[in-house]
Parts: sequence; C-alpha cells; structure tokens
Amino acid sequence: QVQLVESGGDLVQPGGSLRLSCASSGIILSFYDMGWYRQAPGKQRELVAFITTGDRTNYHDSVKGRFTISRDNAKNTVYLQMTSLKPEDTAVYYCHATVRVGIKESIDYWGQGTQVTVSS
Repeated sequence: QVQLVESGGDLVQPGGSLRLSCASSGIILSFYDMGWYRQAPGKQRELVAFITTGDRTNYHDSVKGRFTISRDNAKNTVYLQMTSLKPEDTAVYYCHATVRVGIKESIDYWGQGTQVTVSS
C-alpha cells in the first residue's frame, strides 16, 4: 500500500519559516518525480515546487527565492523549506508523486495534506 504522509504544517506569523515533510512508503522514492501543491479556500490547487528524479527543481513564481524543495531518497522523504512566509501562502499543502509509465500514462499518488496558516 502506497502512502504519502505530510507533516510540519502549523500556524506561523508573517515572515516566519516552516519545513514540511512528506514521508513515503510503498514506493521507491528515487523512481518518482515529486511535487508540493497547495490549495487555498475557494481556489484551485496549484503546483508550488517540483523536483525530478535527477534533482532538477522548478517553482511557482510566487515562491521563488523563498521556498526550497529537496529530497532524501534514502529516507524516502521530500521536504519543502518555506521562509519569509506571507498570508497568501496560507493553504493546505499536498505532496504528490508521479512516474511516467507510457507515452501519455503515469502513476500518481497524493498525500492527505497539511495545513499552513500564516497570520499575525
């Protein structure tokens, strides 16, 4: 059974920092591209940060320079270090794992989400 379990969400003041973790089980993490998504109330889920199996990263423009995604395949864990947090970063953050299995096919897994609230 595949599981992605996020942790680290919390209430933090503007300008603060948090580190989210996504612990995986049931998959070989090194085979998967990994992403962090977020969804704020009334808004669509959006990709925040992405890291490939080769450690290439990509970020949403709104978090560039503030967020850092990383992975530790030996620990089957992906991280999202968030700094200089803003109220608009408030959302449920989801971990996502994906691997391509065909030209147009992929296997995808999602975590249950962790709440990040940025407020004074």
